[in-house]
Amino acid sequence: MANPTITIPLDLQTARAYESALPEDKKKIQALLSLWLRELTTEGYPSLQRVLDEVGARARERGLTPDVLDSLIKGK
Repeated sequence: MANPTITIPLDLQTARAYESALPEDKKKIQALLSLWLRELTTEGYPSLQRVLDEVGARARERGLTPDVLDSLIKGK
């Protein structure tokens, strides 16, 4: 049985990036999006702690250190 297709509005930059992706990358994107949507609909909304943990992890990945955070909070 074929997988159903849905249409999701996207911003222009995201749509262009997807359309220009290689076929194997598109399959990866589709799989990740499918898992993400399934998770969102079966688990309901994530807890505040989970959201904060994810934001913190992304910030660390992008180079935010405790010293930089402290400086931002203090406005230095």
